[in-house]
Amino acid sequence: MIAPTAEELRRAVLEELEALGFEWHNGELVLPSGVTKVMARRLHEPARMIELARRQDWLRRNIPRYLPFFAGGDEVVPEEIGPVLVEVEEKWQHDLFRLARLTWSLPYSKGFGRRLRFLVMDAYNDKLIGILCLQSPPLSFPPRDKLFNYPEGRKTELVNQTMDIQTLGALPPYNRLLGGKLVALAAASNEVRMVYRRKYADRKTEMEGRVIPAHLVALTTTSAFGRSSIYNRLYYRGAVIAYSLGYTEGYGSFHLLRLYPQFRAFLEAQGVSTRGGYGTGPRRKWQTMVKALGRLGFSSNLLKHGLRREAFLFPLIHNLEEYMTGEDNVPVFRDLPFQDLANYWRERWLLGRASRVDGWRAWRRSEIENMLIIAKNEHEERGKRDV
Repeated sequence: MIAPTAEELRRAVLEELEALGFEWHNGELVLPSGVTKVMARRLHEPARMIELARRQDWLRRNIPRYLPFFAGGDEVVPEEIGPVLVEVEEKWQHDLFRLARLTWSLPYSKGFGRRLRFLVMDAYNDKLIGILCLQSPPLSFPPRDKLFNYPEGRKTELVNQTMDIQTLGALPPYNRLLGGKLVALAAASNEVRMVYRRKYADRKTEMEGRVIPAHLVALTTTSAFGRSSIYNRLYYRGAVIAYSLGYTEGYGSFHLLRLYPQFRAFLEAQGVSTRGGYGTGPRRKWQTMVKALGRLGFSSNLLKHGLRREAFLFPLIHNLEEYMTGEDNVPVFRDLPFQDLANYWRERWLLGRASRVDGWRAWRRSEIENMLIIAKNEHEERGKRDV
């Protein structure tokens, strides 16, 4: 694309932020205090629509094939739901996962580093209940790091025995039946640990060529919009599955993602490389935006969107603190078979919810297509704006 001038890009940044609800306060553009979930979804919407628009051709080709995997409310019988955890390995499973993920309010991202993907299916009707994706953890994650006094020189090794939950949730109508709780329980299951061990045993790290023990000892994640209704009060027979670690500070780059191609072109025209690839890490977008904003005379505080996400820790071993501080070298794993977790979910959440809440029976799978397909004229207009 043609690189914008500094003045053109400054004006585009100001227009984008004002359209998202940022307001002038003491000479700075800031979001009003108290970001609501409605406002949070609006902040994510431009980035989400960019990803959706990019995949319109793929979606139009594949929706007819994969739409039958989504349930209508009349096809779900709460007493007969039979959850099955399926590792995503085959192409059709990857495609189904991607299509389901594109229905999220959050922008689509394929994740980075080590990745594990799972489908949670309903054996009763062969429909998709929910999806789960784990990815490499961030090396620096303050809510997690404040818990542990890592041994000197071992933080990378120990953190790399954890993973981050990148995607987790249920699809309609199962989401109305608290299917998200089921998928969250699945993340802590023995089966997920076993898949990790099989896939990453004896693997060397790309950066340092080290062999990391194939123990998956914990998971971390953050909520999508403030306080999480899925992870809070997530128990299994009285034992806590997910511990709240407090809230993030509310920084990120997603609300300016629509301008990312212009940021890159602007920097490249000034001789500043924005290329990704091996060794650049997952923060390339953030770093690119910080550089561009600085050259435009803006503060990096414009990347403070104000959406403070709740952070959570899933311990998968009983002696997590001792293991992460180097006091114990042998992990003592929690025994959480997926089927036991699913049975508990059915009795604890599903059946009562199904009898109390209405609306899920009226859901039609055709709504999935309505969520994903952008009208042809709107799609073409978006393409023109993003060039």
